[in-house]
Amino acid sequence: MADNETALAAFAAWRGAPMAIATVISTWGSAPRPRGSHMLVHADGRLEGSVSGGCVEGDVLALAAEVIARGTPERRQYGVADGSAWEVGLPCGGTIEVLVQPVSDAGFPPALFDAIEHAQGSGRGVTVYTDLATGRSSLSPMPGDGIFANTYAAPRQVLIVGAVQIAQALAQIAETLGVKATVIDPRTRFLTEERFPGVTLDDRWPDEAVAAYNPGPSTAVITLSHDPKIDDPALIAALSAETGYIAALGSRRSHAARLERLAAAGFGQDDLDRIDGPAGIDINAIGASEIALSVAAGMVKALHARG
Repeated sequence: MADNETALAAFAAWRGAPMAIATVISTWGSAPRPRGSHMLVHADGRLEGSVSGGCVEGDVLALAAEVIARGTPERRQYGVADGSAWEVGLPCGGTIEVLVQPVSDAGFPPALFDAIEHAQGSGRGVTVYTDLATGRSSLSPMPGDGIFANTYAAPRQVLIVGAVQIAQALAQIAETLGVKATVIDPRTRFLTEERFPGVTLDDRWPDEAVAAYNPGPSTAVITLSHDPKIDDPALIAALSAETGYIAALGSRRSHAARLERLAAAGFGQDDLDRIDGPAGIDINAIGASEIALSVAAGMVKALHARG
């Protein structure tokens, strides 16, 4: 899954200026950036995003200037450098192919940026199709070979239920991973800005709160309160949606009891199997921070699989 947030956000700031967008359309071997990665280039030379982590950006920047001037797309392949200090290449040993398009109807239409933003803001993903023969992109599926499809998933978010100590560490870890964290707890004495600085806080009852965030494949719901009155409604709401990762903290005994309650509420075995419990990857964690790390690892693994 490509991380394109900065490149897509730059369009809004540069709207109306001549621009080009570079996209990794193929990779072989140990490529530094995945397929679908973008770099947006302003006509004045400013850039956001990356197609290689710095290996070939200079050459792509020069190519983007040519594309902006000509108004036509161009493809270029980059492979292993031959050892010269000034040779453009990928020292990691991989090979990538990059498509550079003008941000125009002749390449990547400006309206596509708005469509991506609207879809992601609504919690949905969207796919852009590019005809590699013409270098033109569209939201309309295209038949035949030579079509590059790039899917922009909804931004990842984690709904943390229970404003406990582990939630404090988990919210911080999520932020470093680029995952928006929201802490949900109707117990307002725990849910304070002092305990969760800079984190979105929601004091609604968990079932109402979780449903309001419209959880989809890019959303994780993790219950940490150890209180069935708080955790169970959140799990019910998460199971009732296409939530990408559902996890519940607790011992194996408490998780077994939890599954019995949810089965009594009408959920079948396939639903219950969606819950990661006890939550996270077993790393012999000790203390709140390490437990939060194990839970975050489980979340990332599951969201990547869904993505």
